[in-house]
Amino acid sequence: MDKMIYTAMTGAKHILEQQATTAHNLANATSTGFKAQVDSFRAVPVIGQGLPTRAFVVDSTVGADFNSGAIEHTGRDLDVAVQGDGWLVVQRPNGSEGYTRNGSLKVNENGVLQTSNGLTVMGDGGPISIPPNVTVSIGKDGTITAFMNETMPGPANIIGRLKLVNPDNVTLKRSEEGVFVTKDGSQPAMDASVSVVGGALESSNVNVVDAMVNMISLARQFEMQMKLVSSAENNANKASQLFNMS
Repeated sequence: MDKMIYTAMTGAKHILEQQATTAHNLANATSTGFKAQVDSFRAVPVIGQGLPTRAFVVDSTVGADFNSGAIEHTGRDLDVAVQGDGWLVVQRPNGSEGYTRNGSLKVNENGVLQTSNGLTVMGDGGPISIPPNVTVSIGKDGTITAFMNETMPGPANIIGRLKLVNPDNVTLKRSEEGVFVTKDGSQPAMDASVSVVGGALESSNVNVVDAMVNMISLARQFEMQMKLVSSAENNANKASQLFNMS
């Protein structure tokens, strides 16, 4: 009975947490380059004298689903999608590197290339500055070329190259900013095999139908845990009545 109470109680708690994860994935079903978060359950025995029959459930976060989303062509000059494996490198607020697949880029008021959420995009030599009055083209290898608007056709000038890396996904974890970082804080080197598609964006890899089905399944599992708690309570009451009769 003790084991039933601990398992049902902690199971219900972590089912609610997994529902929050599923809701978070659904909320980002249209976010560019978003990678779905994946959770799993595991049973852990309670360690302590006199508690050999008790166990509880923990929500073990596996990580993220790193499968690629669909590439959608937008025709916008500053949109870029990573093709296959690989990541764009951005600068986090604390100055360290972060890795993202969100290729919806913009130029801030100082001419610095950033992601749509304001993180500075890193090039092979640091942040990339875009001069005014130019048309930008991003090549397959991440090379950024600027064409002057004043002259037609304007001269082509290479102003930088996106820093593209391809660390092992096992070494990555999600940060508070929503980008990924390495677990040990290391900075992977540029990978020449990573390619991008200019004028396109990678969609989220969240499957809305699967997420909705999972949400319904979790709701049913929560109801089952609540019934187990109620059954344990009823068993305890019946056992108390038997003891009183004796």
